[in-house]
Amino acid sequence: MNRVKGILSILFVVSLIFMAACGQAANNGSNDSDNSDDGIKIGLSVSDLTLERWQHDRDFFVDKAEELGAEVLVQSADGEDEKQLSQIENMLSQGIDVLVIIANNSDALTPVVEQANREDVPVVAYDRLINNADIDAYVSFDNERVGEMQAEYLVEKVPAGKYFLLGGAPTDNNAHMFRDGQMNVLQPLIDSGDIEVVGDQWADGWSAENALSIIENALTANDNNIDAIVASNDSTAGGAIQALAAQNLAGEVAVSGQDADIAAVQRIAEGTQSMTVYKPIKDIARKNAEVAVQLANGEEVDASSTVNNGLEDVPFIKLDPIKVDKSNLVDTVITDGFHSYEDVYKNIPEDERPEKPE
Repeated sequence: MNRVKGILSILFVVSLIFMAACGQAANNGSNDSDNSDDGIKIGLSVSDLTLERWQHDRDFFVDKAEELGAEVLVQSADGEDEKQLSQIENMLSQGIDVLVIIANNSDALTPVVEQANREDVPVVAYDRLINNADIDAYVSFDNERVGEMQAEYLVEKVPAGKYFLLGGAPTDNNAHMFRDGQMNVLQPLIDSGDIEVVGDQWADGWSAENALSIIENALTANDNNIDAIVASNDSTAGGAIQALAAQNLAGEVAVSGQDADIAAVQRIAEGTQSMTVYKPIKDIARKNAEVAVQLANGEEVDASSTVNNGLEDVPFIKLDPIKVDKSNLVDTVITDGFHSYEDVYKNIPEDERPEKPE
């Protein structure tokens, strides 16, 4: 009997040792898992991924962030203010270390930015300034200069005549910055009487369909007598050119643009769109990723200037845009690899194409 008790005692001790060892192993496994989550987690909220421009931005941003060792959570608001607010709240609940926002509505994001501030999550405004909110950095192109480039090009082609001003989404702060730049160039010529503004409207959501309707009505109201359309981006330019084409005026009226979308550069190659402003997307995406990682690590960012958002002077990391027309398509968007030679000139007969770069 005593022998049996002895054996049972030994077994009991062994079992305790085994359980302790298992517990230690389990604890080690948990610690390893925690360590795997120590990397930076970035929340990237995109206004609308149905637009070609933002698809490029997302891909370049994610590639750079992952190169820097960060994980990226990406969500698209599909052009809806409330959806963007809800998605950002969800991102914050997932323990992100830094929040990067491509704003759908520059004036609607204060509540979630304030939430991020309370949770000590830095906020970066990507390309579109967020108004009346405490944000840590704004990374974009010189948007007023974009508008100046658009107007300068049109004035060079049409120094006098009837101009229609076709703005972008009125809820996008950038749209107003583009207009400021356009008017820097146009206002003196309007004042002198060289340019007559025959219409001024804004296309909700940067929608090509809205732009089409606006220009259809403008052509009717002006008996097709319009010499230039100051379209603030390529989507609105596309809608305008569709309206012009219906009146056999495509290529007869000078039309600006912005973003170097594939459809736009094809139109430039064909001669129906005059120009676009190319903002090297890889540059802005990679710079935003770098700034996000710096802020997540508690580092200061190197900003060349500041911009006031109605609440404070925000550090502004400013990048330079590029004016593009038929003469430099190859040297810009194609050489940069933004679009392929074959895609840009797919509608142009081979004997009429410029020399293909090596």
